[in-house]
Amino acid sequence: MGLKIQTMKNQIKRRDFIKTASAGVAGIGLMNSAYSRSFRKEVPEGLRVGIIGLDTSHATAFTRTLNDPSAGPEFGGFRVTAAYPRGSSEIKSSYERIPGYTEEVSKLGVEITGSIDELLLKCDKILLETNDGRLHLEQALKVMKAGKVMFIDKPIAASLTDTIAIFNAAAHYRLPIFSSSSLRFVTAASEIRNGSIGRVLGADTYSPATIERTHPDLFWYGIHGVETLFTVMGTGCKSVSGIFTDDIDFVTGIWKDNRIGTFRGIRKGKTDYGGTAFGEKGIATTGRYDGYNSLLAEIVKFFQTGVSPVPSEETIEIFAFLTAAWESKKLNGAPVLIDSVLKEAEHEARAKLSGYAW
Repeated sequence: MGLKIQTMKNQIKRRDFIKTASAGVAGIGLMNSAYSRSFRKEVPEGLRVGIIGLDTSHATAFTRTLNDPSAGPEFGGFRVTAAYPRGSSEIKSSYERIPGYTEEVSKLGVEITGSIDELLLKCDKILLETNDGRLHLEQALKVMKAGKVMFIDKPIAASLTDTIAIFNAAAHYRLPIFSSSSLRFVTAASEIRNGSIGRVLGADTYSPATIERTHPDLFWYGIHGVETLFTVMGTGCKSVSGIFTDDIDFVTGIWKDNRIGTFRGIRKGKTDYGGTAFGEKGIATTGRYDGYNSLLAEIVKFFQTGVSPVPSEETIEIFAFLTAAWESKKLNGAPVLIDSVLKEAEHEARAKLSGYAW
């Protein structure tokens, strides 16, 4: 009974926090013109970027770069002009950030809107930044229905089913979709992918792998190191198995041509991002994380060309790998076939969209 009462108190506290945060957002919206009167400049149509979700540091980092008067030509003159702040209402580390991040982007000349529908009327391109991947399908469908091109930040969704549903919807609306971790565009990893050590015969990567109870284990943070693994290995993984403890996940993928790639997800001790790739002509490290700007430059190219630098098949296979690792954990580390999780998720994705009003 005591646990039940405490749970109810926690829920009430969270609702009170969200109400307070919403009131703060509304107040910031009213003061927005005062904040940005001297900062905002007229942005040509086609270059207006809208952000959905101010509950992640990515949103503020992208805004600071794009709205910097000295932003380089690689950012194409795009500016963040409006944002809808609401993201997760369940993940404390996300929803507690909303008031502060809302104030920060407001000071950078960003108009705060009260809904996604309002945002879509004021922008040409969309950065879907909501930290909670469970919300992405619903949010993305609104954006696609409005005919807007968008980048969806990691994780593209909190399930393989929703990942496939997003790409199926994008195909229906004939809109390109791009989603990626910034780790994909670390210089050394990009060079390896482009042949600096010849054909990659195997790779071992690592990253932090903090767990968030609302997402399958590696979806929340392990995605970074797995993205690096696929950056250098490419597609073609056929099975996944793993060793899972409280402190680490050690996941092994076997590719169809018998190449082997591993990922170590770290939850204890020193954490970092990196890895080693083994090639026909050499061995090389995958490089250290060097910030968001390399990813943002790729997003700008995507906005300009409508061509994603990451094929949809590769993003889907990455999330099939994450799903297979989750299933392997349930089976005490036994191998799980990528094709099996893909077939099940494809069926579920079709069923999920079957009642959608296109």
